[in-house]
Amino acid sequence: MQEDSPVQNENTPDTSQTTPSQRTGRRNRLIVLAAAALVALGLGGVAVATSGTDHPAPAAVSLDAQARAEAASRADRSVRESSTPVTPSLSPTPSPSAVSASPTPTKTAAAKAKPKPKPKKTTKPTPAWVDPMPGAAVTSCYGQRWGTLHAGIDLALPSGTPIRAAAAGTVTQAGDASDGYGNSVFIDHGNGYLTHYAHQSRIAVTVGQAVKAGQVIGYEGATGDATGPHLHFEVHQGMWNQIDPAPFMRSRGVNLGC
Repeated sequence: MQEDSPVQNENTPDTSQTTPSQRTGRRNRLIVLAAAALVALGLGGVAVATSGTDHPAPAAVSLDAQARAEAASRADRSVRESSTPVTPSLSPTPSPSAVSASPTPTKTAAAKAKPKPKPKKTTKPTPAWVDPMPGAAVTSCYGQRWGTLHAGIDLALPSGTPIRAAAAGTVTQAGDASDGYGNSVFIDHGNGYLTHYAHQSRIAVTVGQAVKAGQVIGYEGATGDATGPHLHFEVHQGMWNQIDPAPFMRSRGVNLGC
């Protein structure tokens, strides 16, 4: 009886004319290619199936594939662990640059903030000679009047107006000077000149008292021979040697209106 030969597919390699060693070598090459393909695709393990019992798959290829798979697994696990979101701190600490960015007041701004010192009050020095009754109206000047010498200037303001020393000096008389002058004050200025203030209602100084220019020495009145309240002001060049007060005072910066 004759054996039927198997029908050979055109896609099936012809093994009828190959030797056992050639078939073994071809099978080994197929196994290596399959293992490499599995490692490239990232698959876990490689299972190599062989047909026949005389040529098992090489162990080196299986161990190398398993090591590669474990390394890939560790790398994938490291990536997953490092991708865990980090919760930001609720109270971030400012960086040194941010702290230093805050503006620092300069010396110029601090200097501007200081209050300006108040200016010191300065008082004008009192002139050496002043008007004995400022703002008064002149009712009579020095000269002849009613056939006699009117030896002074009459200055009128309401009764009780303060009378002031025309210059610094010492009081030599304070009281009734007789001869119709009424209450009078005489001041010696120490340079050969005296001033006389007559018809006062009240005297405010005493004999021997030192006075300053402009100091109140009494108050206007109508004592003695007077028709109304006024100050009769005289300048003596030596006691009872009366001179015209107008030019004398004018030369010292005071205009009495005569």
